[in-house]
Amino acid sequence: MENKYDIIIIGTGTAGRTLAGRAKSSGLKFAIIDSREYGGTCPLRGCDPKKVLAGVSEATDLNNRLIGKGAGTEKPLLVYWPSLIEFKRTFTEGYPREAEKMFADMGIDMYRGRAHFENENTVLVGKDKLKGKYIFLATGSKPRKLSISGEEYMTTSEEFMEIEKFPGKIIFVGGGYISLEFAHIARRVGSEVLILHRSEKLLGGFDFDLVNMLVKASEAAGIRILTNRPVVAVEKGNNGFLVSAEYKTEKQSEIQTFNADMVVNGAGRIPDFEDLRLENAGVEAGKKGIIVDKQMRTSNPRVYAGGDCTAEGMQLTPVATLQGEVAAANILDGSGAEADYTGIPSAVFTIPVLASVGISEAKENSKYRVIFRDRSKWNTTRRAGLEFAASKVIIDETKDRIAGAHILGPNAEEAINIFAMAMRLGLRASDIRKMVFTYPTVCSDIRYML
Repeated sequence: MENKYDIIIIGTGTAGRTLAGRAKSSGLKFAIIDSREYGGTCPLRGCDPKKVLAGVSEATDLNNRLIGKGAGTEKPLLVYWPSLIEFKRTFTEGYPREAEKMFADMGIDMYRGRAHFENENTVLVGKDKLKGKYIFLATGSKPRKLSISGEEYMTTSEEFMEIEKFPGKIIFVGGGYISLEFAHIARRVGSEVLILHRSEKLLGGFDFDLVNMLVKASEAAGIRILTNRPVVAVEKGNNGFLVSAEYKTEKQSEIQTFNADMVVNGAGRIPDFEDLRLENAGVEAGKKGIIVDKQMRTSNPRVYAGGDCTAEGMQLTPVATLQGEVAAANILDGSGAEADYTGIPSAVFTIPVLASVGISEAKENSKYRVIFRDRSKWNTTRRAGLEFAASKVIIDETKDRIAGAHILGPNAEEAINIFAMAMRLGLRASDIRKMVFTYPTVCSDIRYML
């Protein structure tokens, strides 16, 4: 069956929903497609449920950090996983139905299945053929494959958030934010945790000095971290799994083995577009994703793209929202809007949290001033019972502008927004120093980070 539409959206995640939100007011005919539950990664199997797990872990750990300092228990608490998973599901189970109702109320036709291009303006979904004046690709991302022997025995980050019985011993493969965040959760559940990372530095893209301090905080929490250990194989045995990793030194190379009850693929996520048959539509893509310009147009002027499937911007929910808004403005209004990625912050929800915005290195340029503060003894850190906290702010002195900011410590994910706002709105560093914040808070510490 062939149906014609003004706009076809492939993907019901953040970017797709953002464009779909204009359907009712536009008066145009929309279709939306998804092969999984409606809603996308963030609310169902990504940042939102992950933050629920991390929040309870943080609350439990906060109690334990303050034992002997007035906390209401005398012995350490552990996260009770069964009830935490049930709590998490109260956020996720009803969301697909709510999303479908929202699309129906807006008059959007819904399709389910894996879509692919037949030609430059036609998409096939099962037995349905959809022709669109414009097509918006918002297919998101999926767990990265490691292409190693025994990979089928590994648990993905999506599956990790659904396990019923928590394992006693877990190995996380990869040293990115997925492994670090879930490792901190697992440790507060009571598991023995090991992270195996292929290179020397964890959390690529984050500030080196603050990452090193976070590694110390992780190890102090009982998380074992081994770098320069690329995993080469996973074997299944009678009593769990055997993980083999190659360890190289200047003089020799050896295979080291580790036992675990569960092995989690925490090696990150990649754009999900490989079966779209982009070549049929003349849409170009590279290793980092679908290639788009600042207006979110692909190489096919009929096709736009946004969110994690694109090669532009960080894989973050706010970025997907921004790109969906830009695509909507250009498809519906022809406004010529362009995506501006200035001052977009990110955070790793470990204990403590690491948050970042802008550059992390001054690149030996004399116009930059780097201000590092060890905040371990500051009142806001001690009050939270934490031992590790710091900040690094990079200022372009020729313009008195914030070029980068990095915070490790309590409420870092909130405080970083002040620096992000300053960067995005072009505020001067001296403007921030004039701010009067509520006290005593982490934001009131900002004046002393500068």
